[in-house]
Amino acid sequence: MHAIRELRYHEASRQAFAFVLIAWFSLVGEATPLSLAFGCGFVLLGTAVRFYASGYILKNHELATSGPYAFVRHPLYTGNILIILGFSVCSAVWWTAAVALVFFWFYYPAAIEYEDRKLRKLFGERWEIWASEVPALLPKPASPSMGTGGGWSLMKSYKQNGEPMIVLYILFWLTYLAWPLR
Repeated sequence: MHAIRELRYHEASRQAFAFVLIAWFSLVGEATPLSLAFGCGFVLLGTAVRFYASGYILKNHELATSGPYAFVRHPLYTGNILIILGFSVCSAVWWTAAVALVFFWFYYPAAIEYEDRKLRKLFGERWEIWASEVPALLPKPASPSMGTGGGWSLMKSYKQNGEPMIVLYILFWLTYLAWPLR
């Protein structure tokens, strides 16, 4: 049980498994023009959210509260969920939705709890104030203030977070899914 608990907190395994799911859903996919139209919307929105968020965060060194972090505490997770959901829809294979839901249930509640605990420890009262106003994954209907901190940085996105490589990976598998339809 300890190993399973630790796996739920382990960021690299969560990311690796998400990459595997994207490839798996694409390889077994039976995409239709309709499934691609709906699924690509989720994938592209999730990719944009991740790319936008990755330019604001310097993990474990500063508390990002501006940009997407003014709307949700974990926009990278929000983006991941949208991307996996989108690939499930794109695939047009019914059981991929069940696999995606199990993945979300297994990893994200534990990841959010772990990340919130870590950030509380690192940033104390500043995190407490921000977290009391900003939801974990889904933005509130009312627009919050844009928070404090610097603006978006391509260098943060690229050098610290490697996000452009993730974008290329996602676009590769979207192209793979769409290719048979040409």
